[in-house]
Amino acid sequence: MLHFSEDPTIRRFVPRPSTNPRVDQPYVWAVDHARCPDYWFPRECPRAMAWVTPSTSEADRMLILGPGGGDRVHAIEYGWLEAMRTVRLWAYRLPAAVFRPFGETRHAMVANEPVEPLGPPEPVGDLLALHAAAGIQLRVLNNLWPFWDAVITTSLGFSGIRLRNALPRPEK
Repeated sequence: MLHFSEDPTIRRFVPRPSTNPRVDQPYVWAVDHARCPDYWFPRECPRAMAWVTPSTSEADRMLILGPGGGDRVHAIEYGWLEAMRTVRLWAYRLPAAVFRPFGETRHAMVANEPVEPLGPPEPVGDLLALHAAAGIQLRVLNNLWPFWDAVITTSLGFSGIRLRNALPRPEK
């Protein structure tokens, strides 16, 4: 299990309340290897993500990913590009035994008890280079909402993180 942070000095993770009203108790949050790219961002950076699933239609794939688009796209707003280029992000390895899947989509893992890292955190490195090496499109948009509104109507898998920090929806 991994936890990503901008703080390289954490010695113990203690369950904390979530800002999400659907999360009813404090947790320590972590992700497995497959969900790591969801967190290759500054912590507060709003991002909209979409990926191909076994049930994704070719039409939806072309609509969102485009020709030669690979299997995954992440989108941020221009206002976050400099932070994306300069943030120092750290990855903490955590013991898997204390975590359990969270929610129906099992997109994250949670622990109800304090967790100590298995060792010192490792620097994540250049976030743009990580996206490129993983074959993930990284789109920089004026506003996330038109992209998000399109993605959620498709057969692609999708996730939005920190969308509360996105710019307001554009006027129609």
